[in-house]
Amino acid sequence: MRNNPIIWADYPDPDIIRVDDTYYMITTTMHFMPGGVILRSYDLINWEVATYVYEVLDDTPDQKLEGEKHIYGKGMWAASLRYHKGRFYVCFVANDTQKTYLFTATDIDGPWERQIIEGFYHDCSLLFDDDRIYIIYGNTEIHLTELNDDLSGPKPGGINRIIVRETREFYLGYEGAHFYKINGKYYAFFIHILKSGNHRRTQACFVADSLEGEFVGGEVFDDDMGCFNSGIAQGGIVDTPDGKWYGMLFQDHGAVGRIPVLVPLHFENDFPVFDKKAPEYIEIPSTRPNYEYKPLVGDDDFIYKPNENHKVHLKDIWQWNHISSNDLWSVTENPGTYRIHSGKISSNLNYAVNTLTQRAMGPACEVTVNLDGSELKNGDYAGLCFLISSYGLIALTKEEDKYYLVMLARESDDKSIFGNLIDNESGVEYARIPIKGNKVILKAYGCFVDNKDECEFYYQDGEEWIKLGITHNMVWKMDQFVGCRVGLFLFSTKEIGGIAEFSKFKYRILK
Repeated sequence: MRNNPIIWADYPDPDIIRVDDTYYMITTTMHFMPGGVILRSYDLINWEVATYVYEVLDDTPDQKLEGEKHIYGKGMWAASLRYHKGRFYVCFVANDTQKTYLFTATDIDGPWERQIIEGFYHDCSLLFDDDRIYIIYGNTEIHLTELNDDLSGPKPGGINRIIVRETREFYLGYEGAHFYKINGKYYAFFIHILKSGNHRRTQACFVADSLEGEFVGGEVFDDDMGCFNSGIAQGGIVDTPDGKWYGMLFQDHGAVGRIPVLVPLHFENDFPVFDKKAPEYIEIPSTRPNYEYKPLVGDDDFIYKPNENHKVHLKDIWQWNHISSNDLWSVTENPGTYRIHSGKISSNLNYAVNTLTQRAMGPACEVTVNLDGSELKNGDYAGLCFLISSYGLIALTKEEDKYYLVMLARESDDKSIFGNLIDNESGVEYARIPIKGNKVILKAYGCFVDNKDECEFYYQDGEEWIKLGITHNMVWKMDQFVGCRVGLFLFSTKEIGGIAEFSKFKYRILK
């Protein structure tokens, strides 16, 4: 038996398929690179990274964090994952470029071929129906459009109609589409939030006998597992080899992000019936018993060897915040270290290039790292953070050629999901101590039980861990639109050219 939600980390907007004995799930990665993470499982419960669909999406100034440009709250959203006639398809929009991207591959490991689909298809879902291809998308009004055979754009003279409209008063109209053909019928799943009822996300489904016919349906699932009225909704459905069906949905869990939840379902009179409550524990037979999964987060000794093309690929537990500047980081200049060179002036953590991140994990987690700041410049900050717009961090800094440890945080009086903290304001400094030397061992701790969403920071003095600064409360907001990440960072406030070296990174998930 396994706890449900199945992963206590930020894997939102899941879409899921099964290919023979293997399940694949794609989730939103927004501004993190590489992006379009696809997870793999053989039991729907345990997961590992199978691949990333792209290393770089569009290489724009915003995606590269040039100056104070950024794509926070934008980037890759809500992908559709499909497998048809021996080929994988991933389709999604990016809200910064206003493009619809299609990536295809014959193998999950790639290579993935990229193209653009003419048009912009919000929260889209692909359907291959015999030799015809369709996409549904939209918010409040859900559109169905037939695509060309090469998926380059709408098919002239093809089906193009609205299939579902939100008719009741709502906070969020129908969106988050997932589209299927099962036993000759067409199923369209959505989320929405009505002004009536519990005022939380719910899952809806509409069914039609044909693509020209009327789609009929309504609510199919409404539950929060007793978690602060946070509704579980939006995601794909999938069947097991023995014919059982499950919905892979997600639930907002405060600062740690939006986390996946499995909900059993079955069909009655050709209509999906979800269990009334998401199970607290769940067990599903594995198609490959005793398979050992790679961890979704973990340690790194930063010892890498370049491949035959003289490139280094970091472990798939890592993603950069925005596109990395490849000439400003290295794990081979000084083997055993992640070495960041400063190449720009940044007002705060949000604009730091080459911040290397892993997802924060609940119920609690802690990371430790060794930091060598001997090559920092005056005004540099390097250290450990919880990256979110209401961030907290511990940093080694240098001023007037003297070294200090500081704890900074970005506070928000507004604890709602609204408000924008992505600006050029500095974090509030809550502690500063002078230190001898320029090498330190740092620790960051995060607790997400019952949405506490607290982080604390420590430094090692001999055998003792000493807390620096306050216990900081993080708040999930729509400005970044992702759960918090632990991160290694360097940013300069006065002059460029400084260097920080990180080594012996350790990650622990705490119960």
